Amino acid sequence: MDRARQASLLHAIVTQNDREAFAALYDYFAPRLKGFLQRQGVAEDVAEDIAQDSLITLWRRAETFDPAQASVATWLFTIARNKRIDRIRREARPEFDPADPAFQPDPEPAPDTGIDRAQQEDRLREALAGLPAEQASLLRLAFFQDLSHRDIAARENLPLGTVKSRIRLALAKLKALLDTN
Repeated sequence: MDRARQASLLHAIVTQNDREAFAALYDYFAPRLKGFLQRQGVAEDVAEDIAQDSLITLWRRAETFDPAQASVATWLFTIARNKRIDRIRREARPEFDPADPAFQPDPEPAPDTGIDRAQQEDRLREALAGLPAEQASLLRLAFFQDLSHRDIAARENLPLGTVKSRIRLALAKLKALLDTN
């Protein structure tokens, strides 16, 4: 079947919903699409499904065909290629499973865990209160406000080395205070 015949059959589909024209295109292209897909490594049954789906797309979207951009064959083989890619992507991306443990909320902590956490927080507050004010202030900026050492130095108008030294000293003192309690 030559290009002119393919184009006239497609035109008949667009203008008259001509089922015979579609049948002629189907009979001509279905085995060619299937073979094309199989040469790309697609299993026979999947290739047949994609070929049929491509031809259904031809029927449904025939009015979108632009003969200035491609031939009917090129357009149809492009549809088949895209449908093959869509199928590969769909298979590579599993469906969402709401029962997956990764999507389940964390279990409620045991009551004693909450008490332990509260006690640890109290110990940390006491230890922070026992630090020199300039060290505690820098620790709060670094850990509670999540500022970098460089940002703290700029904000407090201190040399970067001083900020690092004070934070290091404060952490060592905190460790010593928390280890003794």
